[in-house]
Amino acid sequence: MADEVIYAAADGVARITINRPERRNAMSWGVISGIREAAAKAKEDPDVRVIVLTGAGDKAFCAGADLTGMRADSSYLEVHDGRGQLAKLFNDFWSLGKPTIARVRGFALAGGFGLALSCDLVVAADDAQFGTPEINVGLWPYMITVPLMRSMPPKKALELMMTGRRVNAEEAERIGFVTQVVPVDELDKATDELAANLASKSPALMRLGRDSFYSVWDLAAVDALKQLHPLLTITSELEDAAEGIAAFAEKRTPVWKGR
Repeated sequence: MADEVIYAAADGVARITINRPERRNAMSWGVISGIREAAAKAKEDPDVRVIVLTGAGDKAFCAGADLTGMRADSSYLEVHDGRGQLAKLFNDFWSLGKPTIARVRGFALAGGFGLALSCDLVVAADDAQFGTPEINVGLWPYMITVPLMRSMPPKKALELMMTGRRVNAEEAERIGFVTQVVPVDELDKATDELAANLASKSPALMRLGRDSFYSVWDLAAVDALKQLHPLLTITSELEDAAEGIAAFAEKRTPVWKGR
C-alpha cells in the first residue's frame, strides 16, 4: 500500500486516510491504488464491519486529482488507463458488502467530491466545502457524474457541474448528499458514533441489504421487485434473522453470528 494512504482497523472499523495534507490530499496514482488496496483488505477482513474514508490534516478531505503530478512521465495511453482506476475505485466501494462513511473536513472538490459521494454516508464538519470546479479550468467532471447523480437530484448535479460553484456543509445537507453536519470539534465523535452504530448490526443482513440496494438502483420498478422478492425469503432463513426475532421477543441485545 502506498505511503500516501494509511490503513488502520480496530473495533470493527477500518479507517482509510489519504495522507497528502501538503497537497490538500489531492489524488495521485498512488492514492487511488492505495485506497483500492485498502478497500480490498477491509473487504477480506471478517472483523471489519464498517469502512471510514477521510483525509489527513485540517484543510481538505480531498481537493481532487493532482493535475500536474498525474501527467509526469506518463504516456497519453497510460494517463487514459490510469483515469479508469477511479471508476474501478467507485465500483470497489459499491461492491464492498460493508457500509462506508466519508468523514469530510475542509475541501472535497472535483474527484474528491465524487470520492466522498461514492461512500454510503457522509459526515461533514461545518467547515466543509464541496464543488466541481473543472469547468473553470476547461475540463468537465465526467468520472464523478455517476456518484453525484446517485446522491442528489440530477439537475442539481448538472447545475453544480455547469457553474463550478462551491457548496457549504449546510447547503450540502439540505440538498441531501451529506448525511450529517457537525461542528469541527465534534466530527470525530459523530463519525465514530455512526460507525459504531453500523458495526453493531448483523454483518450478514448488512451485506445482503446493502448489496440489494445497489443492485436494483438503476432497474425499473417491476424488475427491481422481482429481484428483491426472493431476497426476503432468503433473509428470513438466516441464523441472524432468527436471533434478531428471538432477541426482540426476549427483550435482549442480539448476538450476531454473521450467517
